[in-house]
Amino acid sequence: MTVDLSFLWTAFVQLLPAIPNTLYITAVSVTCGFIIGTIVALSRIYKVPVLSQLGTSYVTFIRGTPMLTHLLLIYFGLPLIVDDLAAKFGWSFNSVSIPMIGFAYISFSITAGAYLAEVIRSGMLAVNRGQLEAAHSIGMTTIQALRRIVVPQAFAAALPNLSNSLIGMLHGSTLAFTVSVVEINAQAEIVASTNWKYFEAYLAAAIIFWGITILIEKATALLEKRINVYNRGGVA
Repeated sequence: MTVDLSFLWTAFVQLLPAIPNTLYITAVSVTCGFIIGTIVALSRIYKVPVLSQLGTSYVTFIRGTPMLTHLLLIYFGLPLIVDDLAAKFGWSFNSVSIPMIGFAYISFSITAGAYLAEVIRSGMLAVNRGQLEAAHSIGMTTIQALRRIVVPQAFAAALPNLSNSLIGMLHGSTLAFTVSVVEINAQAEIVASTNWKYFEAYLAAAIIFWGITILIEKATALLEKRINVYNRGGVA
């Protein structure tokens, strides 16, 4: 077997316009997932009535079912809900108004939220509880103690797992093609379909994903090094 290097380069160049979609999906899902995960993690740690039980069920269900299943459930289920509400309340907005990438944003954010909830919870539990008690003893509120003492140390402890989650969502973004969103992998299939050189096209896609992953790893290493300069212990 010979690799057509000229087409490999051609495919690489033609895949570049699809990178923004992949990055948008990854960034939006991880950002929204982080917010969801933080709420779920805090509700479970502090055993907030109802929210704690709902959070546990949410994490268990999402982590126990495939990412593709979440996407398909949102893709086929959300329009039914939106159209039903639109008919009931007379909205002009309906499921047709939802862009295809919107289904990926919602689905992947829900998926990321469940996994990040456990990452955040483990990071916060890694901080010695005595520090929170010490903060209370000098007059800090729980919110102040979390913001100034617990969260910075929990972030440092959870950073490697946060990086893994970010990379996982980057790679998971390839599933968006299922709902007709053209990201890197989907663009590779489109490019390859012109002359059936699938190996070169997917190899070009793999190189791009590899490059982005390396950038994430390097950025995480620099951030971890910077954080550890100011981390003077306290993480058990």
